[in-house]
Amino acid sequence: MDPYAELAELAGGFIHDIKNHVGTLLLNLQLLAEDFENPESQRERRALERITRLTEECSRLADLSNDFLRFARVQELKRERIALASAVERMIDFLTPTAKQRGIVIDWYPAAELPLLDIDRDLFDQALLNVMLNAEQAMPDGGTITLISRLDGAWACLDVIDTGCGMTPEVQAKLFRPFHTTKPNGNGLGLPTARKVVHAHGGTIEVQSEPDRGTKVTFRLPCG
Repeated sequence: MDPYAELAELAGGFIHDIKNHVGTLLLNLQLLAEDFENPESQRERRALERITRLTEECSRLADLSNDFLRFARVQELKRERIALASAVERMIDFLTPTAKQRGIVIDWYPAAELPLLDIDRDLFDQALLNVMLNAEQAMPDGGTITLISRLDGAWACLDVIDTGCGMTPEVQAKLFRPFHTTKPNGNGLGLPTARKVVHAHGGTIEVQSEPDRGTKVTFRLPCG
């Protein structure tokens, strides 16, 4: 095992243990909140507020643990032959309800013919979801996400284009750095995980962006 893979495995085990302890803490906080469900004094109301804040922080830690485990454990792929369109359409179905609430339209232009791809369905779904969520979050006032699949020689390509705020070259340079984020509630693991997944499949992920002109993320996956 190479040193990087060994470190990732050790970190994954460490975070898994932390996640278990955070889960126990979260459960006990939820039970404690039930005891203060109907506060009768100012002191009990303050106690409930503190319990609520601690519960929210524990939930964030649990989410961060899950995201880190996904990032650290992108190693062995469970490959199967699937159509790229099926993965895209699953993510569109999943995101359409929240996109509509935010005034975002999702357009999908599949290629007429693409070969089946030998990929890990769950990991690729997660990678695509991370990119589409980023696109959605870049358009707080609404906009359009356009997905286009195409064949480029021996590569199946998927463009994810948004009409959001775009990024400066400085932000783009740090885009795939783990834990780097410009979002108040982000953890900076979404895009690094997406890139790690695509690289594990022998592909690439590229980003083109300009401030106020949106962003295009391109997945390139080998055919066959």
